[in-house]
Amino acid sequence: MTSQTTVDATEPGGKAANPSATEPDRAPDRGLRGLRGHPWFTLITVAVGVMMVALDGTIVAIANPAIAKDLGASFADVQWITNAYFLALAVTLITAGKLGDRFGHRQTFLIGVVGFGAASGAIGLSNSISLVITFRVFQGLFGALLMPAALGLLRATFPAEKLNMAIGIWGMVIGASTAGGPILGGLLVQHVSWQSVFFINVPVGALALVLGALILTDHRAQNAPRSFDLLGIVLLSGAMFCLVWALIKAPAWGWGDGKTWLFIGASVLGFVLFSVWETRVKEPLIPLGLFRSVPLSAGVVLMVLMAIAFMGGLFFVTFYLQNVHGMSPVDAGLHLLPLTGMMIVGSPLAGAVITKAGPRIPLAGGMVLTAVAMFGMSKLEAGTGSAVMSIWFALLGLGLAPVMVGATEVIVGNAPMELSGVAGGLQQAAMQIGGSLGTAVLGAVMASRVDHDLPGNWAAAKLPPLTSTQLDQVSGAVQQGVAPVAKGTPALIAEKIAGVAHDTFISGMSLACLVAAGVAAVAVLVALFTKRGVNAEAGAGAAHI
Repeated sequence: MTSQTTVDATEPGGKAANPSATEPDRAPDRGLRGLRGHPWFTLITVAVGVMMVALDGTIVAIANPAIAKDLGASFADVQWITNAYFLALAVTLITAGKLGDRFGHRQTFLIGVVGFGAASGAIGLSNSISLVITFRVFQGLFGALLMPAALGLLRATFPAEKLNMAIGIWGMVIGASTAGGPILGGLLVQHVSWQSVFFINVPVGALALVLGALILTDHRAQNAPRSFDLLGIVLLSGAMFCLVWALIKAPAWGWGDGKTWLFIGASVLGFVLFSVWETRVKEPLIPLGLFRSVPLSAGVVLMVLMAIAFMGGLFFVTFYLQNVHGMSPVDAGLHLLPLTGMMIVGSPLAGAVITKAGPRIPLAGGMVLTAVAMFGMSKLEAGTGSAVMSIWFALLGLGLAPVMVGATEVIVGNAPMELSGVAGGLQQAAMQIGGSLGTAVLGAVMASRVDHDLPGNWAAAKLPPLTSTQLDQVSGAVQQGVAPVAKGTPALIAEKIAGVAHDTFISGMSLACLVAAGVAAVAVLVALFTKRGVNAEAGAGAAHI
């Protein structure tokens, strides 16, 4: 992102002192009744748009069982409903930030709102899993336009002394929306349909569009980028696709299969080529010089590890609540209320502590709580009561809050001022990539454990033997916590099948949560390398328009 200065920092004669300063399109008397360009109304507007993107990261998790049942989706298909969205969003975030720098954040934001709403409506009208996944990709692409543009608009409209507060609220909206997705999704799936989870974005997007057209003021860098790192985009996208595809298909192909390692090798090669190319291109997708800052690099790694543990764990919890405990979607969402509530309450508290004490201890402490919560969730059983579940969910929300809020200061604040936009996109990309990897990695762990345990558990229950094809079908159902009981099965046999299915699923979920706890524990060590942004004050001052 090009450097920005205040408009009132001028040389004699009114000429801007910095050639890369931004100049807003100002309407007389600040536009319609003084609303255009107003900082707090700008925050409300971008919050509505960002809320859609963050909400869709988790609201779909609660709808996954209904989508799988209605469209006959496999376990891998359900994973790709999440992975397609996260990958498209993550890979294009930094590119979208550069589009905003060149063409204006207001235009980029409005295009993102329109596209995201249209893609959401198209998903609701889809009648096949392939169409759902395809339009989820478009959701991710347009969502990527919203995120960096929203932060760019806040930086341009808020004075320095209010910018940190605005970014804190912006981060809280993301955290609350991410955590609140399962509750809203449960209400919609149970009382309306799974399609309504996506249809709801249409009126919300229309509201954001109207507010944006009336309130947002364009701020465009005079020294805007003139080229885009197209090859870098292709290399990074290809590398990420090969990695996640290998992780998803490995349970079916086998970890020793040549196809699995072919995709892993292609992924490694893609990352190497991407890194080499980024050192040679004039305007790289990700300037590798950013990573010379140890705190910034630690912040990026921390975001990836946090998202792996959080998103990956949440993916299985929804199946556990609905298919093992037999809860309705809305009941499952309400059982996650402690997680949501603690993130909403904990975010502003974490912001205050981080402002006073710095990010290192709050971030490390947050990941300790996350590790403990994931370890506790690994002990969940089919008969675990709501009170015990609520303790672990609340602890998880309390642990995640400081990580969500502190990311901007650690990553953006430690980046040079002229690269603050790229760093902001990198922070969001790290979270989205981590979420996608979390679903894939923990999904692979779950599938491997189920494949390993199911034959023995089935035989121990003295159930009729299964053919290889039947075993694969049963395994796919068990990975989602579903008991594959055919119609007309005697009650005693049906009870045994349900017991085997749920016990095997819980065994897989337990291992997945233990892996997530291990990832969170590693993140504690990474958090110790973070510190307050050395360029935070300069960045805030530069954003004053």
